[in-house]
Amino acid sequence: MTTLQIKPPGSCGYDLIALGEIMLRLDPGEGRVRTAREFKAWEGGGEYNVARGLRRCFGLKTAVCTAFADNDVGRLLEDFILQGGVDPAFIRWVPYDGVGRTVRNGLNFTERGFGVRGAVGIPDRGHTAASQLKPGDFDWDDLFGRRGARWFHTGGIFAALSDSTPSLVIEAVKAAKKHGTVVSYDLNYRPSLWKSIGGQKRAQEVNGEIAKYVDVMIGNEEDFTACLDFTVEGMDENISRIDVAAFQAMIGKAVKTYPNFKVTATTLRAVKTASRNDWGAICWADGKFHEAANRADLEILDRVGGGDSFASGLIYGFLQFNDPQKAVEYGAAHGALAMTTPGDTSMATLKEVEALVKGAGARVQR
Repeated sequence: MTTLQIKPPGSCGYDLIALGEIMLRLDPGEGRVRTAREFKAWEGGGEYNVARGLRRCFGLKTAVCTAFADNDVGRLLEDFILQGGVDPAFIRWVPYDGVGRTVRNGLNFTERGFGVRGAVGIPDRGHTAASQLKPGDFDWDDLFGRRGARWFHTGGIFAALSDSTPSLVIEAVKAAKKHGTVVSYDLNYRPSLWKSIGGQKRAQEVNGEIAKYVDVMIGNEEDFTACLDFTVEGMDENISRIDVAAFQAMIGKAVKTYPNFKVTATTLRAVKTASRNDWGAICWADGKFHEAANRADLEILDRVGGGDSFASGLIYGFLQFNDPQKAVEYGAAHGALAMTTPGDTSMATLKEVEALVKGAGARVQR
């Protein structure tokens, strides 16, 4: 049984609290951003997607700490959050200047990709309210102490937004640890975000400090290499899939450097085309590796958010069963289902996830 010490159900106001930026995703559907005449709007954010998945698919009580410029775009994002069932009580509303010179809400133009054309994201997120968050903006002792949370989740996308967000993440994870809340962190390395604030060197400085307070570290081979400087041998660049043995060796190094890691996990993805991947996952806990069943030639409608849905399924598995094998299976199944529907967030149900974990196929249900 895993060494995670998780507060029992019902003992806290929240099962999970997430910290991160939420952007408005503008989706051209089957077309291209450069030729679109209309977009479908969704909400999305790496850290928020986890909280929403845990609420909508798995029925847990979650909240998000973020910030919006107080205008109609921000209120639209709030409406999406309300529809997703995530508690918006901890949103910080920043007065809007009418133009967006000093504060605004982030946009993310995202193509799903198809076949040989990969998914593409064009973020427009400069000067956002969330990127200006700083230490002291949230009362963590109230959130983790008086209200209580069993789990706290944040990640490397939020930490890379500005000079102030890393300090806020460190403040938050320290407070979570003080109050006995499990901390998970998704490295989610994005070179474009770090480029203007110190590049990969700064990413390693920031993530190396945050890693000292993390119980559950999530990330793929690029994340571990770029953010924590753990090199990987055995990567097949033609299919973008890491050799499992090489990943295991890398995790062996990581847990020696950071003995506070109780769990590490990653998806195992072989990208054949944008719409057809091999998909699996692996989790390390209690000195053992636990691997989910690999799904060869998984058909994908929209891959964006698949990794976040893996994370929410993994977290559910620990919160519900405290069992690493079940956790990685639930994570892989939830991620697979999330990529069959459009948008960043999951539309799957717990019943569907459980059926897929048990090996159910795609026969029509009547």
